[in-house]
Amino acid sequence: MHDTKERTMMQIGEVADRAHVSLQTLRHYDDIGLATPSARSEGGFRLYTDRDLERIADIGALKFLGLPLEQIRCIVDALERHRRDGTTGADLTDLLAPARDRLATMQDRLDRSRVFLDQF
Repeated sequence: MHDTKERTMMQIGEVADRAHVSLQTLRHYDDIGLATPSARSEGGFRLYTDRDLERIADIGALKFLGLPLEQIRCIVDALERHRRDGTTGADLTDLLAPARDRLATMQDRLDRSRVFLDQF
């Protein structure tokens, strides 16, 4: 049985717009194997599915936290396995620890900034 998410094909420009990234970023992700399009057209154009877009959105969120690309790759690969297989995956919990730590650090900085700004 095929998921409808796998049937919707988008060209790189639409994906870039929807993911709020540049064409150059998507090409780079493809070149390094971080987010490879699911297909190519007869003319060689990259074609992405909704699942590809979901992966790119996950990458963006993890980049925002400041994680290195190799760590991001491990996390999004585990997330993809989790979504595909429906596993709970202890490895996913372990892999997400750096993201949780980074998010906690960012929250702490935000809280301290608010305290500082409240003085004025």
